[in-house]
Amino acid sequence: MSFEVKYNDLGGRIGKLETAHGTLETPVFIPVIHPVKQIVDIEFFKKLGFKAVITNAYIALRYYGDEARKRGIHKIINFEDVIMTDSGGYQVLEYGEIEVEPTEMAEFEIDIGTDIAVPLDKPTGYGLQYNKAVEYVNKTIKNAEETLEVVSRNNINHKKKAQGKPDTIWAGPVQGAEHLDLVKMSASIFDKMGFNLMALGSPVELMEAYDFAMLSQIIYNLKQVIPFKPIHLFGAGHPLTIPLAVALGCDMFDSASYILYAKDNRYLYSNGTARLNEITFFPCSCSICNSFTPRELLSLDEKSRTIELAKHNLYVLKMEVNTVKHAILEGRLWEYIMIKAHSHPKLMEAVRSLKNFDNLDYGTPMFKKKAIYFNEPYDQYRPEAKRFREMVTKYELREKSKILLFTETKIHPFYTSKIFNRIKNKFSEIEIFSYNPYLGIIPAELSDIFPASHNLISYDSDSENLANEYPTFVNSLEKFLQKNNNKVIIIVANNFMNQVISFVHEYKDTKTKSNIKILNYDEHVGCKGLEKYLKSD
Repeated sequence: MSFEVKYNDLGGRIGKLETAHGTLETPVFIPVIHPVKQIVDIEFFKKLGFKAVITNAYIALRYYGDEARKRGIHKIINFEDVIMTDSGGYQVLEYGEIEVEPTEMAEFEIDIGTDIAVPLDKPTGYGLQYNKAVEYVNKTIKNAEETLEVVSRNNINHKKKAQGKPDTIWAGPVQGAEHLDLVKMSASIFDKMGFNLMALGSPVELMEAYDFAMLSQIIYNLKQVIPFKPIHLFGAGHPLTIPLAVALGCDMFDSASYILYAKDNRYLYSNGTARLNEITFFPCSCSICNSFTPRELLSLDEKSRTIELAKHNLYVLKMEVNTVKHAILEGRLWEYIMIKAHSHPKLMEAVRSLKNFDNLDYGTPMFKKKAIYFNEPYDQYRPEAKRFREMVTKYELREKSKILLFTETKIHPFYTSKIFNRIKNKFSEIEIFSYNPYLGIIPAELSDIFPASHNLISYDSDSENLANEYPTFVNSLEKFLQKNNNKVIIIVANNFMNQVISFVHEYKDTKTKSNIKILNYDEHVGCKGLEKYLKSD
């Protein structure tokens, strides 16, 4: 299998997955196609630009049998591009056991020429008791072992290799749901088995309950074991789920949500769903929304209404993936995730846990072409800020007797500002630093390194709880004062710094000592006022 990452941001990445029926660009939403009772015409998917679909191999086996083996799944559903097949795990989750053996299903998926195949799994679902979940996970692993035995002895893949075509890609079906140790165990086993693509199962019930926080934990634990291989997330078909899942490291998604929502008269939009009978104006400009008013769409017969509403829902899902891709290219996936998080409290709850996910740091570029935005206190935890603070703590100070901490100016980098150069030229014994609520204490010499001079910030300087809101800055200041307790430190303190300094234990302990001096910042004093203070000092 060939998977090439072209761009990345946080855990999200734009990549290229080579398959027997073309290159699939990720992240990608893969709509579910019913192999027998498909309501929305397959031509619409082609017209909309979908390059991959997923269909149910178990249903195809039961309905078409040898005909599917003879014609192949691409002709059965009339789709020339990439086809992924689910082996029947969803039917197991919905209806219990199904009448097929894992070896039979594996042979069928190979015979019908699927591009991406999933072994017959035993989904744990959500809320399953631990002992039962262990049983289901072990059953899935055993099925996968039997599947690989079928693949290894089947000569179809050998023929494809001889023709220079990629093999069928087999996805390791990772189960375990909220039992995180089982997720990590099964992922590790599938990795050692040689699966190059992982398919994370059983998230549907989590997403129906909007339990994005648990979903985040599951994906994170999977990525701890499988940091680089592509990840497919089953059942992710909501505009709120997709950006978060991409940011955490998922590359592919499938869902029948577009048609299920439509059958329930639910209209998808970027931040959620709405009942069709509760909508007065469509917040969308797709061809469906431009062709009907809500009342006109509601007046159609049930089948026609379902089809048109499903088409709109597909537009929204396609647009969501494209928006996420654009955010990755722009280096603004964090900003986009934060915008989304404000759409739903449960999503915000999940986003609040991102600060603990260290794998997001590795995927974030060291440098970006555009300035990043610091809009609210939580942005202090974004990877770029965390990385910069860690770098600055290693900065070696020069042997100067005095240190000046000055509030960051609007001029970037700081060493090009008027006040920096006047102080530097007149007071050579002073080493100058600036400070930023998000980035901490910034040596002037490093103020041109990303993101010190490549950011726009917004914070409420009049808030009475700034020290509580910016613990990373408090920590940075504490470390800085500890490291330089033998030097004279002059702090030009704005309202933010005045609040923070009272929380720093090292400053409290040395309050009566003369080596730390506070000068309240006043814009009207300007350079001359500061110079006068330094001369008198």
